[in-house]
Amino acid sequence: MKSLGNRPLDKPVATGAAGGGLEWWKTRRTRDRVLRVVSYLVVTAGAVVLVMPFLWMISSSLKPVHAVFAAPPQWIPDPIMWSNYIEAWRAMPFTRFLINTVFIIALGMTGEIASCTVVAYGFARYRFPGRTFLFVVLLSTMMLPYVVTLIPTFLIWRWLGLINTFDPLVVGAIFAWGPFHIFLLRQFMLTVPIQMEEAAIVDGANTMERFALIMLPLIRPALLAVGVFTFQAFWNDFLGPLIYLNDMRKYTLNLGMYFFLGGPAEPPQWHYLMAMSTLLALPVLLLFFVAQRYFIEGITITGLKG
Repeated sequence: MKSLGNRPLDKPVATGAAGGGLEWWKTRRTRDRVLRVVSYLVVTAGAVVLVMPFLWMISSSLKPVHAVFAAPPQWIPDPIMWSNYIEAWRAMPFTRFLINTVFIIALGMTGEIASCTVVAYGFARYRFPGRTFLFVVLLSTMMLPYVVTLIPTFLIWRWLGLINTFDPLVVGAIFAWGPFHIFLLRQFMLTVPIQMEEAAIVDGANTMERFALIMLPLIRPALLAVGVFTFQAFWNDFLGPLIYLNDMRKYTLNLGMYFFLGGPAEPPQWHYLMAMSTLLALPVLLLFFVAQRYFIEGITITGLKG
């Protein structure tokens, strides 16, 4: 074998940056670190994009109205007008609107959680003719857009004489109108071993005792997840109050903000609208952060068993 110095001629030579530059990538730990850094950068960039509108809303809520759409945009208001929040709250009877909203949420959440839990327990633990068919029909209603049933539902409530009342907004929740919530609770209940209820039957427990003393404590994360979803749905509902309520004394917070968009003879008050939007976003954010651990647990465990 011929050689050049101490190096055999038949071995490949890694010369320059091309050969030595790939050695670092061959280490598993190095690859993991690089991929982790890239993942963090992508997630951070996505988070910044998602947070930008929220930051712009907060910034606009602290500006005078003429500075909201100033170009280039001024992210830090100068001066900071905290009075926008007080003036926006006093511009309309938002205290009355808040009471109406809390009343609707209290009734709606109570009815939704109670009715959906009972229905989900029936699908999860009882076998009866047509159970699978009824559950498929229930899930199929999730495919119907809300606008498809909007007009027929309105005609029914008008025929009952309940327009301009809170009934169209909350009565449906008492009759388990949330198919997704029923599905979520049923899937969570299927992860609870049935042997626990069979042992309770041996001890003489009836259906209500098994449901209240065994099942409900074990599905607490799922109940909390349904509570978060329900609260957000009622808190952010704008179309329902807009259609069924025509008395200002019964308006909700979301409907009250509509007046800040102005009219034919009045310009929009964007700074007040952004101030009230910020106030309305805070309860949902606080609720999610407080219940985040149980919320994620309720969503995650739901898919473990079908």
